[in-house]
Amino acid sequence: MSDFHAAYPDYVTTSRLDELRATEYSYLDAGGHTYLDYTGAGLAADAQLRAQAERLRGGCFGNPHSVNPTSSASTRLIEQAREAVLSYFHAGAGEYAVIFTPNATGACRLVGESYQFRPMSRLVLTADNHNSVNGIREFARARGAVTRYVGLSPDDLRADGKDVAAALGPGGAASHGRGLFAYPAQSNFSGVRHPLAWVDHAQAAGYDVLLDAAAFAPTSRLDLAAVRPEFVTVSFYKMFGYPTGVGCLLARRDALARLRRPWFSGGTLVGASVQGGWHRMADDESAFEDGTLNFLAIPDVTTGLAWVSDIGIDLIHRRVGYLTSWLLEGLAGLKHGSGAPMVRVYGPGPGEWRGGIVTFNFLDPRGVVVDERIVARDTSAAGISLRTGCFCNPGAGERAFGLTEQDVGGAWWHGGPRHDLRTIDDYLEQAGLPSGGAVRVSLGLASNLGDVERFLDFAERTYRDAEPVRDGLPPRLRC
Repeated sequence: MSDFHAAYPDYVTTSRLDELRATEYSYLDAGGHTYLDYTGAGLAADAQLRAQAERLRGGCFGNPHSVNPTSSASTRLIEQAREAVLSYFHAGAGEYAVIFTPNATGACRLVGESYQFRPMSRLVLTADNHNSVNGIREFARARGAVTRYVGLSPDDLRADGKDVAAALGPGGAASHGRGLFAYPAQSNFSGVRHPLAWVDHAQAAGYDVLLDAAAFAPTSRLDLAAVRPEFVTVSFYKMFGYPTGVGCLLARRDALARLRRPWFSGGTLVGASVQGGWHRMADDESAFEDGTLNFLAIPDVTTGLAWVSDIGIDLIHRRVGYLTSWLLEGLAGLKHGSGAPMVRVYGPGPGEWRGGIVTFNFLDPRGVVVDERIVARDTSAAGISLRTGCFCNPGAGERAFGLTEQDVGGAWWHGGPRHDLRTIDDYLEQAGLPSGGAVRVSLGLASNLGDVERFLDFAERTYRDAEPVRDGLPPRLRC
């Protein structure tokens, strides 16, 4: 640890997070947890849970779709939460609307199903995208739009700005109506941070922009007064652990007015008629909030944002940056007795282009990838929580593992799903992959140096010069 403090002397300026780890997140050490899955879900502070309990015990709250006292109490707290979201992201209420959704996936679906794709209009995506963003292409295809992906460098899994400009097209989207450009501010696979400057570039070419901030917002500042995408997707449990089941779509009101929903539901209407066969959608964000909102949980968003604001997102950012760099150095230093590397890391090295996500595979003494299911089993037995698989990001995974279009297109699809490839293991064998995915360690608000050191120590003790045991492997997970 002395080497760490010599390498990162400013780490001491983040000591407040050690104090919070010992108090508000004491359940981690009390339970023997080494938690390394912050991109999967953040963790809740005891203070957040106390605030929720006090609020629920101190009031009576009903379905907000009414004007009675309990409904009005819920409505006031929901509107306070909208204001807290706008304030946190520096998004002016006159410019942006906050639409509460179950998660970032729900926010992506709202845009995909409602965006006015037309024949030959354009959807441009980076190959590095969560499947919740990739899924928008199905709405685009159904309406005759052209979908184009921007590839990734095999070295660091970044997309080149020149390739982005080429995909957006020299004439832009204007000749076919507006287009949509969708990309993550931070990759949930590799931790790559893609330039926020692409937002302005795409808009200048006639595109609306969907910025996926689900992996970015927990450890980085997103200022919507400086960067103004039409759509931003967020999951609050990734930012501060609780509540789960609440995300949002931050939408510029001018862009929101161009969306057309393909259906209506309770809570989204000014009125509807069965006999007349007509309906009229609400004129504001409520047109996109189906049914009854999670009115007992949404007020906890206000609490969570206040918690992070009090700590300081820049402090969290610095802390995670130091620990991520140390983790990368530690993984690079893991060697078998022969001197062969124990780890293959995907994505860029330490620096501004990488967030607090490190994805890799362990290698056995022969240089063969260790099946990620072995790592999942072994880390679970050691009380380490991390994530294995493809992380719902096939584009980044395909590039990281060196798969070609022929590998992934011809193997699984050939005019339709091949009947002899019934499982993911069949697909892996056909594509020539020794493993179904990678290992992902992600750091966050409550991470400390001990978490990183314990994981590195576990890795060396378990896999150095070892032939991993394949017995009792868990099943492969869905992507």
